[in-house]
Amino acid sequence: MQTTERMALTSHLLAVLLGIAVPLLFSPRAEGGEVGVCYGRMAGNLPDPTSVVQLIKRNGITMVRIYDTNPTVLAALANTDIKVTVELTNEELPLVAADENDFAFRWVQSNVKAYYPATLINGVTIGNEVFKEAPQLNSQLVPAMKKVHAALDRLGLADAVKVTTPIAFDALMTSFPPSKGAFRDDIALSVMSPMVDFLKQTRSYLMVNIYPYLAYLSTPDMSIDYLLFRPNAGVHDRNSGQTYYSLLDAQLDAVYYAMDKLPSSSLRGMRKLTSLDEDVLVTCGEIHHPSKGHRGVGTLANAQAFTDGLLSKVLGGGNSDPLATSAVGTPHRPNADLSVYIFELFNENNKPEDEQDFGLFYPNEQPVYPVDFVHGGAGTGESYCVAKATAGDAALQAALDYACGHGADCGAIQPGKPCYEPNTKLAHASYAFNDYYQKNGRASSACDFGGAGTIVNQAPSGRCDASSSWCVANSAVGAERLQRALDYACGHGADCTDIQPGARCFNPDTKVAHASFAFNDYYQRHGRAAGTCDFAGAGTIVRQAPKIGNCVLPSRA
Repeated sequence: MQTTERMALTSHLLAVLLGIAVPLLFSPRAEGGEVGVCYGRMAGNLPDPTSVVQLIKRNGITMVRIYDTNPTVLAALANTDIKVTVELTNEELPLVAADENDFAFRWVQSNVKAYYPATLINGVTIGNEVFKEAPQLNSQLVPAMKKVHAALDRLGLADAVKVTTPIAFDALMTSFPPSKGAFRDDIALSVMSPMVDFLKQTRSYLMVNIYPYLAYLSTPDMSIDYLLFRPNAGVHDRNSGQTYYSLLDAQLDAVYYAMDKLPSSSLRGMRKLTSLDEDVLVTCGEIHHPSKGHRGVGTLANAQAFTDGLLSKVLGGGNSDPLATSAVGTPHRPNADLSVYIFELFNENNKPEDEQDFGLFYPNEQPVYPVDFVHGGAGTGESYCVAKATAGDAALQAALDYACGHGADCGAIQPGKPCYEPNTKLAHASYAFNDYYQKNGRASSACDFGGAGTIVNQAPSGRCDASSSWCVANSAVGAERLQRALDYACGHGADCTDIQPGARCFNPDTKVAHASFAFNDYYQRHGRAAGTCDFAGAGTIVRQAPKIGNCVLPSRA
């Protein structure tokens, strides 16, 4: 993704492509999904490739997509068992299509064969979003794909290394309802039909770059729960009779329906495919959610919820359809596993401003938010039930009465108790809803409350825990006293790494914010013992989870 325009909506399905001679990607039965990352380098402050590879390994990431064939990066990935997809760039594409002096073969020799199998290159993308970024090359795209595949075949690598091309979601002329999915007229017959034939013949996959939040922004009244993989009422496709409970599934199926409609000789008469060995799968070449901006939809909480939901779907077979009997696939492709490349590994400071906040890590290798690539989601398994402000006081009061009368312990929100403040319907209802939800095993139905409750995967800012407390700075003492207390905390055991420049809690860059982080870390590490939140009067204890900027202070060491 090089420009905002390239962050087009899309879709994806892919089974695991192993870097061995007999790939499992297109075996008759699905073998499970996999989550990779896009490793872009449009930044002047990133770690060296060797350090990046160690970061990738530490986090259990098993596949990487890069946007070139950089020798240093490919060498760093050698002997790691990390699967790598490389790119033949849009600039190189015409040279391969013309193939003067056997250019395709020489390119594959130098950029694939020279590294394989030490570096497990398992895919070559031909260009990137050619229809959008270089439409003058449309007619050359499939010939270039075929020539690279032929070169791989000559070198005995065609089974292990698959050839594809990433397309933007706006390659679809129609995407809603999903059953109406169809490719644009200018590419359907001339490019997509022969491309799908080629992908089927070579047992490869179609790569599509998808950013569901863009569809959310352009669709009035769409539920954010539908975007973020949370329980929701679903969206019905009257033509197919199928109901969708995630925007991603709807977009994936729009691509599958579009492929079904192509007058391809390989797919003709195969409109009711049920086995994966007869199907062309779709890979998500790029997918993610911004952690800032984008008309307010880009927040850390939303980015984490989207990522957690995505990983749960891919790695854990999560399915937001409450009636689903199968936990994989989509309504139109129920037997297909999903694999994705999350865009992107780092926040990259040389990109346009509105493209800099998609990273999973800061350049100092600190996570933007926690992600568990092995088990899916944030790794904690935690979720919370909170009240919807839009429900209104009357509905919140009725739901609050129900929760407190059916098992929720509401003692802490009585006058004078630790969680009475703030004395609002929203705060009290959130406390009671969550207590009820946790006691009922976090079943999705236990957070309904007539539509007044919603599930979130990150501890809500301001959440009151009667058994927990936090230490924050008292701004009234002034900057000088705060600095002295901050220096003391950091020098006597508080871990102040996260408030250094560029780290996750550096902003807001104020004495109060930094001191609150350090005070709380010191306080929690000392078991919240009496006197450990004094700091000569500069600290104070609170029972509502403080949030400073995008940094939520922890309630334990």
